[in-house]
Amino acid sequence: MTATSSPSRTARVLAVLAILLSGLCGGFIGYRVTILQCSEGCTTLAGFVGLLSAVGCAIGVAIVAVLALRASGEWNAKQVHQSDQSDNLKHRST
Repeated sequence: MTATSSPSRTARVLAVLAILLSGLCGGFIGYRVTILQCSEGCTTLAGFVGLLSAVGCAIGVAIVAVLALRASGEWNAKQVHQSDQSDNLKHRST
């Protein structure tokens, strides 16, 4: 099996779970804060603010997750490249 520079499946699954969890938490916080600030039945406004908060949080975490996965991929590619170079040096010296 050859080494690849792409992030592992586990890392990608954890990134998706983090995005979903952040959206859920952001939506809940946005909804609850709006309900607390509103004195008369504002369920529509609270739902809208909750939805916007969920999307905003999910987008923010998605950006961070993509950057982290790219950095991981570059790190893996660098490790593979260095390993290949050291193997080439060993073969040349023998």
